[in-house]
Amino acid sequence: MLRALIVGILLFLIATFPATFLLMLFLGNIGVHLSYWGTFPLGILVSVLIGATGATGTGAYD
Repeated sequence: MLRALIVGILLFLIATFPATFLLMLFLGNIGVHLSYWGTFPLGILVSVLIGATGATGTGAYD
């Protein structure tokens, strides 16, 4: 169980890294200069938003 939790956390960090890193670059360009961990909550929200826009909202076999 502990191994599955660690793997899940690592996969979550890897999945949200691109959105978080791009937010860090954008916020750095406008002068906000946040670290990875400061941008991480917003990166999670952006990753969920991007994932939700790709979903069709119907079942796989409809």
